[in-house]
Amino acid sequence: MDFRSLLDRLETFLLYSQDIPSQNLGFVDPQATTLDLNVAGKDYVIYQSPTILNRPGSTTGAVIWKITPVVADWLAASENPLWTSGILSSSSDVLELGCGISGLVGLVLAPLVARYTLTDQSYVARLVEKNIDENSHLINPKQTKATSQKRKAKPSAAYPKAELRFVPLDWELDEVTPSLTGSDKVKSFDLVVACDCIYNDTLIQPLVQTCADVCRLRISDENGADRPAVCLVAQQLRDPEIFESWIKEFNKYFRTWRIPDNALSEGLRSNPGFVVHLGILRDAAETRN
Repeated sequence: MDFRSLLDRLETFLLYSQDIPSQNLGFVDPQATTLDLNVAGKDYVIYQSPTILNRPGSTTGAVIWKITPVVADWLAASENPLWTSGILSSSSDVLELGCGISGLVGLVLAPLVARYTLTDQSYVARLVEKNIDENSHLINPKQTKATSQKRKAKPSAAYPKAELRFVPLDWELDEVTPSLTGSDKVKSFDLVVACDCIYNDTLIQPLVQTCADVCRLRISDENGADRPAVCLVAQQLRDPEIFESWIKEFNKYFRTWRIPDNALSEGLRSNPGFVVHLGILRDAAETRN
């Protein structure tokens, strides 16, 4: 066993040696079709689909997971280390992988950054757009709730919400290109977010590869070459074997740090059963095969 593998195993041991409370799978309410959530001091209405969740071969992105509003609230806080360190700023471009139907992290963070791109498989598109439309008065403060309701019959493209957009992206089938930014001038992202996407071992390699491919866009971006893209992975602690498989794969591509509990909000710490890691892409010579 090499030194890096030992560190991967040690990280797993440290996290799972504590008493982690059971949160079942971690859904907020898998039976509800709408949820009223207060995040970062704002009230959001979120549509989800128990029907899609319960279909054969269903995907868990059809409903909201408990970690999602907690991560969104933490990311929006001005004392968050990503803001105080300058990783996030009002000029940041952010991409989220596996946003699910809610798009909640993007809804909360989009007003604070220059551009937020939500991605997931195409089946979530209709509900993501519906959630963007329903909460557009929170994304664009100048647009009132009444105005939003009057425009509901119009296509979502009619709303002035260029800061937040959804793009279908399949980790196993689609190519990562600068077109994901939706801008001719912007060629890469400052931050890549993956929130509770690690629960299936067959998806670990495609997810990590996609994280690396998105962060690698920064290398050829003349406007951002002096600042590496940062990858943030937040997850609920469930199966230690799944976690160890992920951390080993992630460490092949990224130099990795776990955000300490004292830098997280109380509800996002490891004793409630959550963990957040940051990664910066390794040089090609460092990458393990």
